[in-house]
Amino acid sequence: MKRIIAGLALATSVALVTSAAPASATPAPAAPKDPVAAVKKQLVPGKGVKFTERTTIIDGDERSVFVRRSGMLRFSRSGIAASDITAKSNLKASEMDEDAPDMLKAMAKPERTIKIGNTAYVSGGILSASMPEGSTWFKMPKGPHGGMLGMYGQPVNIAEPATLKALLQTGKPTRDGYSGKITVGALYKVSPWYRSMSILMIKPSVKQAKNPISWRLSVNAKGLPIRLVTTFASNALGPSAGDGTDRSVDTRYTGWGGKITIKAPPADQVTDELND
Repeated sequence: MKRIIAGLALATSVALVTSAAPASATPAPAAPKDPVAAVKKQLVPGKGVKFTERTTIIDGDERSVFVRRSGMLRFSRSGIAASDITAKSNLKASEMDEDAPDMLKAMAKPERTIKIGNTAYVSGGILSASMPEGSTWFKMPKGPHGGMLGMYGQPVNIAEPATLKALLQTGKPTRDGYSGKITVGALYKVSPWYRSMSILMIKPSVKQAKNPISWRLSVNAKGLPIRLVTTFASNALGPSAGDGTDRSVDTRYTGWGGKITIKAPPADQVTDELND
């Protein structure tokens, strides 16, 4: 865990690997509906979907939940119009050394990111250590939807029809959905969500673009995604916080088609400057 904390403090990312899906003794039937068509029908302005997820770090025989996130996505006719995501790391300020930097201690605080269009507003988390007095939100034009901890969130967004289509093209039907592998490069090319995951997100190198992300998708009777589990190796998304670590991201989706309201924070609580 100390290696993970050190990597985060240096603004690097750890990576992940997942548990293999259980083998089936008989061929799995095809999923009942086309997920891409099902998701496209959900793209109604003002409607959306909610999700919860957890990211597990695997370091040898040690498995620990490192980040938990919950949030909601609001749709437009063309895709995702806004998002509201709260992330909480499993770090505890009480477990850190007394002389630990304030920025490191701030990582133990929940981080919330609201993104509307291309503008992101980030509150809490590591940025709280640099927030000017009287302000609680940092405004970022063309900012990430996941703040700092977004790098540890789900890299694949099945609410993007083009991304979901690319995903399914790499997979095969299973008993309750589909599974397969997609490369980091293919995901980066097709997914605006992936390209805007975090403040730390950078374009993958030629080598990193070849890294695979294993995935397992479950859908309901209407073809709508209800669970996505991705797994990838320690250097799949970017610089590693330490060799030998893996990550598994498990996301659950609920409330497809429900009304979603996401508003920008009050203007008097927003700043576009941080303290040194």
